[in-house]
Amino acid sequence: MINSEEPNAGPDDATVERIVSEGPSGAIALAGIATAIVVLIWVLFYLFVFIPRSG
Repeated sequence: MINSEEPNAGPDDATVERIVSEGPSGAIALAGIATAIVVLIWVLFYLFVFIPRSG
């Protein structure tokens, strides 16, 4: 056989628990930044498009 060694069993339970306990902080940060950008664009659109047209 070409691969006579057994494949790695994967990470142990302690490693998985440690990773899961740290939480999805990167995803939450990315969602927060994206939301802030959308709100900023909406406010700028409101200030520079809707306000001048109403006056």
